[in-house]
Amino acid sequence: MKPKYLAESSGRDRWMVSYMDVLTIVLVFFVSNAARSLPRPPADPKPAPAAPQEFGQLRERLAQHGLEARIESRGLVISLSQMVLFHSGEDQISREALPMVDQIADVLREIPNNVILAGHADGVPIHNRHFKNNWDLSVARGLQLLELLSSRYGIPESRLSIASYGPYRPKGPNETEEGRASNRRVEIIITRIPN
Repeated sequence: MKPKYLAESSGRDRWMVSYMDVLTIVLVFFVSNAARSLPRPPADPKPAPAAPQEFGQLRERLAQHGLEARIESRGLVISLSQMVLFHSGEDQISREALPMVDQIADVLREIPNNVILAGHADGVPIHNRHFKNNWDLSVARGLQLLELLSSRYGIPESRLSIASYGPYRPKGPNETEEGRASNRRVEIIITRIPN
């Protein structure tokens, strides 16, 4: 009788190699499938949108810093008089206004809501070398505020937009100086998130 060597095996056990390959592939399939079904944390968690009930909290927070805000159907409206932000007939934001803009920017960074910067003007026509009318002035003021919020405070421009109403949405009568002063303003509108 001749001794059997491994090299001369009969091939009866060759099926086990193929069977182990199939089992390995099935195991890899189930493990990768299970890994895909696990919940994944968001890559960049975004803050939750400010809900209407949170607008009240934001309004109180702004009031602590001396800022007037009101809740309307379009969202939370922060009204800034021209005297606070801009010198008369100018679109450059005054240095005195920067601490106030800091407070507003802190609030805007915490929420993902879109923001409308609405420029208003009084009814007295303006004619100077920079602005041909009140529309131009109110647009320029909104744009200055947009650029400041974006460049200095890092608020994405995709969340910011400008509206210009010129003299056509007065807050007070244009017949008195007090009324005209209240009409020269910028409103920062934190919009509601649609359901």
